[in-house]
Amino acid sequence: MSNWNPWHGCRKFSPGCKNCYVYRMDARYERDPQDVRKTAAFDAPIKKDRKGEYKIASGQTVWTCFSSDFLLEDADEWRLDAWAMMRCRRDLNFMFITKRIHRLMDCLPPDWGDGYDNVAICCTCENQEAADFRLPILKAAPIKHKGIACEPLLGQINLFKYLDDSIYQLVAGGESGAEARLCKYEWILSLKNQCEEKGVPFMFKQTGAKFEKDGKVFYVPRKLQHSQARAAGINYKCSTFLKIGGN
Repeated sequence: MSNWNPWHGCRKFSPGCKNCYVYRMDARYERDPQDVRKTAAFDAPIKKDRKGEYKIASGQTVWTCFSSDFLLEDADEWRLDAWAMMRCRRDLNFMFITKRIHRLMDCLPPDWGDGYDNVAICCTCENQEAADFRLPILKAAPIKHKGIACEPLLGQINLFKYLDDSIYQLVAGGESGAEARLCKYEWILSLKNQCEEKGVPFMFKQTGAKFEKDGKVFYVPRKLQHSQARAAGINYKCSTFLKIGGN
């Protein structure tokens, strides 16, 4: 597994962005999170070592653009080069998450067709309003591998009509950080049950910092948020690493 952040920085876009971890991270270093810029790792997928071998070894899943949004307007001038690197490294599996799925059709490379075999696109929906706007766009889009991320989950969501075998996985979790909003176990469990009924893999990724179960609110330390989610034992048919068939 590798991380690739070709650019850094973002602009808040929806309720899920309120306590964005990128903004928190930049605040520690007194950086402006809205100053969107290419990173030194921009060409990481095609960098080679002294032996002439790729530094990112073949077969890995590459979590892409997690310190920004891959479809961010500010990155329009760089995106075609990023697509080209994904196309070049067909032996890697790239995955990015976006809140801007409505921009996808204007951001695709000319040879995209019905999608690259080695690219998965995951659309976030933090509440019902976001789900009802974004998921029809995701469902209709030419993407080989489509995922859904309900993070941070801010309320009860009914996704039943959007779940089918075109969705490779749904991930859900609460919000981290000192100002985290409440996430309820019943909301998580509802999504798990919807996924199970539709046969869609489900992962409870993290509790978040403020988590309610059985009417009691727990303040969960950051280091325990992922392990406590796993301990719930409600993951369904999911795998830790994405395997989408790069070749």
